[in-house]
Amino acid sequence: MKKILVMKFRNIGDVLLITPLLENLKLAFPDAIIDVALNEGTQEMIRLNPYVDTIRIYDRAQIKSLGFFKRIYKEIAFAYSIREKKYDIVINTTEGDRGAQLALFSGAKIKIGYKPNKNKLLQNVFTHLLPPQEFRHTIECNLDALRVLNLPVKEKKVAIYWAKEDEDIIDSMLVKQDFIHIHPVSRWLFKCINDTTMAEIIDFCKNTLNQEVILTASNDPFEIQKIEAILAQCTSNPLNFAGKLTLKQTAALNKKAKMFIGVDTAIMHMSAANDTPVLAFFGPSGADHWGPWDNELMQSGYTTRKGIRTMGKHTVIQEDWDCVPCGKDGCNGTKVSDCLMHLDLNTIQKTIKKMLS
Repeated sequence: MKKILVMKFRNIGDVLLITPLLENLKLAFPDAIIDVALNEGTQEMIRLNPYVDTIRIYDRAQIKSLGFFKRIYKEIAFAYSIREKKYDIVINTTEGDRGAQLALFSGAKIKIGYKPNKNKLLQNVFTHLLPPQEFRHTIECNLDALRVLNLPVKEKKVAIYWAKEDEDIIDSMLVKQDFIHIHPVSRWLFKCINDTTMAEIIDFCKNTLNQEVILTASNDPFEIQKIEAILAQCTSNPLNFAGKLTLKQTAALNKKAKMFIGVDTAIMHMSAANDTPVLAFFGPSGADHWGPWDNELMQSGYTTRKGIRTMGKHTVIQEDWDCVPCGKDGCNGTKVSDCLMHLDLNTIQKTIKKMLS
């Protein structure tokens, strides 16, 4: 029986996008134990996944808050917890020294990852090197771990799971079962569109198209303030669930929606995983890397780097500017992206009508 560890020390959306890799590993090794190592706060994307045996949590914030010697002790203890499991295969799906260090310490015979750029001590850690991303979707990059082992890629479906209790809570909150789910915010301000434009989108859906609108956001004070600023400019009265739902409950809610409208966030990827049609606004980030993935397709539809693109049932709206996508956190250090401040409302409205029809 093989023991496999998949590491993804990144954010919530990044973690969700490893689910196709997990399913394919189980298809290749049906009897394998498959564990996943993640940053604290991202585990909900994997919890209840039938292809995962154990989730190993690295609490970065807690460890960083410790003094030097306690921090070193915690780091070593986490590494030992991996080594004692005696994994056969360790897959580090992101660049960075932490995953390389843990792979080295794991003692695994097969170690897969990206070659470290700076740390010379880690240059030869991996037995199998992953190729650079270039202009490929992140899902394809995660699946490279299969390709370097000469294993087939049989599925490219992103999946999220929740408990019946989560769905029961959503059912108890819904007055109407027919609605559009809008998640207007990101914890990264530079991914957000103009508040006025978002308010006009909400009013268009509610007043013009006569569609119920449900807004979601986390309970982060910044996100709640952002929602309040948008609602202050609305003439309609959408249902506001901001700060009231967990990630799993948000996923359960989204599954019932006619479509999703929002920016480049984990909630967008959850919507695509639910096969809910997505209209996403992209600015500095590239849809070729991060666009909503259509689970019915095996090839990315994001073959160009900017402008309006579709992948199956999903649509990305992005300015066709020379500087897009820039990969920066806003223009000139402002944390605000000009390319997201001037989106054409008429184009957005036509796209919403087309997707609903």
